[in-house]
Formats: sequence, structure tokens, C-alpha cells
Amino acid sequence: MTDDALGDHTTDEAEGTGRSFKVGGFTVPARPIEAALYLVATPIGNLGDITVRALETLASSDVLACEDTRVTRILLDRYGIRNRPYSYHEHNAEEAGPKLIAALDAGKSVALVSDAGTPLVSDPGYRLGQMALEAGHRVVPIPGPSAPLAALVGSGMPSDAFMFAGFLPVKDKGKRDRFSELAKIPATMIFFESPHRISATVKVASEVLGPNRRAVVCRELTKTFEEFRRGTLGELTEFYNEDRIVKGEIVLLIEPPSYDEIPDMEDVEKLLKDLVSTMPAAKAAAEASKLTGLPRKELYQRILDMKSSDGG
Repeated sequence: MTDDALGDHTTDEAEGTGRSFKVGGFTVPARPIEAALYLVATPIGNLGDITVRALETLASSDVLACEDTRVTRILLDRYGIRNRPYSYHEHNAEEAGPKLIAALDAGKSVALVSDAGTPLVSDPGYRLGQMALEAGHRVVPIPGPSAPLAALVGSGMPSDAFMFAGFLPVKDKGKRDRFSELAKIPATMIFFESPHRISATVKVASEVLGPNRRAVVCRELTKTFEEFRRGTLGELTEFYNEDRIVKGEIVLLIEPPSYDEIPDMEDVEKLLKDLVSTMPAAKAAAEASKLTGLPRKELYQRILDMKSSDGG
């Protein structure tokens, strides 16, 4: 990406490269937008899921940044948008990021899209958003498709409280530790996972959280072979055995613990007092974590708070 290339947005209507987009065979002029960083959600599979506001923003922006220009070009071609996309991804962020901020400094509008879904959700756009805010620029979300939310509303899992936890660690020990940390969170947990690792993941989840905890494996959301595989972690472990070949992008959801699985905090504090009377705080927190399933760091901080309130 060169400095001269940024903002090189041709507006020659005679050449058919004006700021417009096409819907259902009709050409729609795109209205100008103010200088700001626009975070534009794009389809996660079905190109028909784009919003009119997103199309107008992609067509009107002075600079259009994306993870992979080839992927974004497919979307732009579908809707007759002639804006030229520029690469911004984890491998060139240090070089491209400051140039995009410079474009904002020059009074240009910058639109950022990921390959699919909402920017900044498990992609490299987070740092750019921070940089824009630190430089005093507006950051404008253009909402739309989101894999975690699509999976949640289609899963049948409780949606009154949920936690998106991103990608799980690759190795089993890391997965085990992560599930242990989240075991007692009173919310539906949402994870991204690779199809090559889903077998090992549901197996570890079953061992840590218990085989009776309900879960849903969502595969190829909004695409032709969309699938919601529901069951207990034990049942999903049997289904996704090591011999099964799994393809496509996956979102894993796990239901909250049942009410009787969540320890009463008065009982937890009593346990901590008993343990800390016979061992150092760090060891007491580790032991309490094993007994309650609560995060060790959280329990250690509670011990420090208890000592502080007691004047110790």
C-alpha cells in the first residue's frame, strides 16, 4: 500500500466508476460520508446478508481496507462497487496502520472490513481501532453479520447472558485450563474452533465440564451446508470421534452450569478462611480452585480483599 494509492477513489461517472452500488439490477448513488473510521460488517457466508448501509459505506469511503483483497473483491463485484480495496492484515499492520491513520488525519473516510463478519472480533482490526481513537478520530460501527450471534440465536442455548471467548488454545492442556477457568461462569459460552480440532475440543470439554453439559456445534453458518449439531458434551464426543472428517468453519456453544453447580460465595469465603489459616494465600487459592472450579486468580484476589477488610 503506497501513500499515493490511499484515497485514489475515481469518481468519473462516464467511465462507470462513480460512487454507487447495485441492488437487484438497479444502480443506487452512494451518498458522501464524513471522515471517520467505519467498521463494516460483511456476510459470513451468504452474500445476501449485507446491509444497504454497509454497501453505501463501502462505495462512498475514500479508503477501503480489508484482510484479503481477493475475498473482498468478490463482495464488491457482486454489488457493482468500484472502490479499490487495500490490504490491512496482521502481517502488514505495522506498516499499513499508520498510513490509514494518516488518511484519517488528512480528512478522508476509511472503511475497514474483515474477510467475514464484524471487524475487530478475532481479527487484526482491534489495534487500528485503538490507534484511530487515540488520534482523536471517530470510530463508527456499521452493524451486520456476526458468527457468534448467528450461532447463539440458532442454537437454542440461553441468550439472556452469554460470553464470547474467541479461539481456544490449540493444545489439550491449554484447552483444559481454559475450560476450568470458565466452568462456573453463569452464561452461555461461545468459541471459534477449527474443524480439525473439534473432536479433541469436545472431548476435553466433556472431561472438564462434565458429559451431561449441553452444547451445540454450529458449522458453515448461513452457507449451503449449514448445520446445528445439538447434544450433551458426552454425545458430541461420541459423534465427533477421531475417524470423522469435519469440514467448514465452526462455532461451539456450551450451556451455563446448572444453578446447583455454582458455588455460594458465602461458602467460598468460609472455605478460603479455613484454607488460608493453614497454608499460604497462593496455595489456598489453588486448592480452593480445585474444589470449587472457580478461577485461581479470582480466589487469590478474594483472599487479599478479605485480609484487607479484616485489617490484616
